[in-house]
Amino acid sequence: MSSHSVTPLAVRNPRTGEIDLVITPATEPEIAATCGRLREAQRVWGTAPVEERIAVMKSWAERLKAHRAALVAADSIDTGGGQISQVAPDMVVGAILRGCAHAPQLLQQARRAGRSPAMPHVSFDTNLRPYPLVGVIGPWNAPLMLSTLHAIPALIAGCAVIVKPSEVAPRFVAPLMQTIAEVPELAAVLTFVLGAAPTGQALIEHVDLINFTGSVPNGRKVAEACARRFIPAMLELGGKDPVIITQHADLERAATAVLRGAVTSTGQVCFSIERIYVHAAVHDRFVELLIEKAARVELNYPDPRRGQIGPFIFARQAQIVDEHIDDALAKGARLRAGGKSVSLGGGLYMYPTVLTDVSHEMKIMKDETFGPVMPVMRFRSDEEAVALANDTYYGLSAAVIGGSEEEARRIADRIEAGVVSVQDTFLTFAGFGVAEWESFKFSGMGGRGSNIMAFLRKQAVLTNTGEVACMVSTPLKATA
Repeated sequence: MSSHSVTPLAVRNPRTGEIDLVITPATEPEIAATCGRLREAQRVWGTAPVEERIAVMKSWAERLKAHRAALVAADSIDTGGGQISQVAPDMVVGAILRGCAHAPQLLQQARRAGRSPAMPHVSFDTNLRPYPLVGVIGPWNAPLMLSTLHAIPALIAGCAVIVKPSEVAPRFVAPLMQTIAEVPELAAVLTFVLGAAPTGQALIEHVDLINFTGSVPNGRKVAEACARRFIPAMLELGGKDPVIITQHADLERAATAVLRGAVTSTGQVCFSIERIYVHAAVHDRFVELLIEKAARVELNYPDPRRGQIGPFIFARQAQIVDEHIDDALAKGARLRAGGKSVSLGGGLYMYPTVLTDVSHEMKIMKDETFGPVMPVMRFRSDEEAVALANDTYYGLSAAVIGGSEEEARRIADRIEAGVVSVQDTFLTFAGFGVAEWESFKFSGMGGRGSNIMAFLRKQAVLTNTGEVACMVSTPLKATA
């Protein structure tokens, strides 16, 4: 990316369809200079006692609370009034406070010290060395939350952080940067830069670790670029999350859970339910209930303060979802509720859509849809259900709803996914900052970026408290 080739980027308003913002991407020299400044400040930040960093992070949490209304307003424009925008600042504050509460114990548990069993005169200790500069590349679907959550543990660990949010949804950055500016110690080691793919590519060239959230194709590009530099890449990628509903499940509960798990935030959540497997004995009744419940869901148009489903954030995503529906119908699926996207006031919306008679030959059951679509498929045994759920190259999250917790857990333990919700769907939010998981298959690699230990390297320090061995007079001896 040349400093002479930067082109301003137009940003579309997802509710009106109009271009109402233009951003200027950071140039490569600007990114290099910013990274240099952050590295310099990190030398002090990274060697300070963790209690000092915790105090700074708690101060930031207070500033986030003070600017909550502005943050919600900006993020709501970015997402067209998405449901997550209303709670995004609260989730960031909660992540800060949880991280601060757990950090001292985590750091203490990670330290190893003692004497070598092979050479008792050699003692060992542990240093925890933060990666000096972490780069975070965020997605467009929950811009404030997902561009910020992974910066928090890195900062507590002692890293400096530079974040590139999605160019599709960058409005939240201005009010967020205001909160950072009000905490000078934090402003020295945390900043955001705007831009598209070239900006992200430049970022990779100047940091020591990348945390990326986005699609599998883009995640592959990030991984390849990081591999060329031999720096770690934490990749949190797409999902095609299944739910299994057994013959003995409470169908009212199951239909309610599936609807919420599939259409919250217009289905634009990486762990949204995208495949529904129902035992053949209760399939038809479940579909009836799902259609009934879906009919009660309203678009939040024209009043953004009413209804449950907002517009697609990214116009191209609406096209992808429409393509998946067309493909399914062409291959024999039945449309039972909803349908393709509709344009209202310039925004692109979709009613909750139910499909039956689907198969794994259809895109709707193979590729990430990322929309409020619920394809339902029969199964006749637990073995078949597990095989269908695992028949994917994704492995982000999944769900099982059974007649009992024990029945659901037996099935859940066989599913290849990083998170499995039992007797409900969409529980992943509850695990942020407390549960530990790693994505399976193409849904990610490099561990979860919600733990401060992911941003620390362990350094062993070995000290000889005895005599130095002489190679000539002391022959080497094998030790058991």
